Amino acid sequence: MTKMTSAYANKVLRKLNEDKEFWRSKEQEGHTYVAALDEEPVIPEYDYEKVAKNIAEIDAQIVKIKHALNVTNCTNEVSVGGQMMTVDTILVRMAQLNKRKAILDEMRKKEPKTRINSGFYAARKTSPEYEYINYDLELVKREYERIDGEVSEMQIALDKYNQTVEFDVDI
Repeated sequence: MTKMTSAYANKVLRKLNEDKEFWRSKEQEGHTYVAALDEEPVIPEYDYEKVAKNIAEIDAQIVKIKHALNVTNCTNEVSVGGQMMTVDTILVRMAQLNKRKAILDEMRKKEPKTRINSGFYAARKTSPEYEYINYDLELVKREYERIDGEVSEMQIALDKYNQTVEFDVDI
């Protein structure tokens, strides 16, 4: 058993994926070769069993680390805004809030009244058209700020959790 934090586990996972990509590259470069009939072939060094074994070992480690990470994310709770939430719940909620925040960001940047450029047909029209917002701009701005604060609070709680809470990984 090895103790890891979420932050460390993610670094290990990145390294394992880099190692796996190295072995995949070796396989891609070495599993075939081209030779002319009238030349001595240059056969690359390639050992299928060695490459497959290394990839399988890396995959096994990745599975164990990801499983341990998922278990800890589903079982450990973090205090956010006076409420206890599991890490996986926080991650889902943050994704929802970030989508909502993006919509509100677009809405809060709108002017109450905007002239619409009609392009080609503008020459035939005599009166300009305008687009008007159909909501309280100040309310949208406040809601954006509230959600931004909530997301920030969750991110700070997760950052602290990821750096400090240890869990066991069977590698």
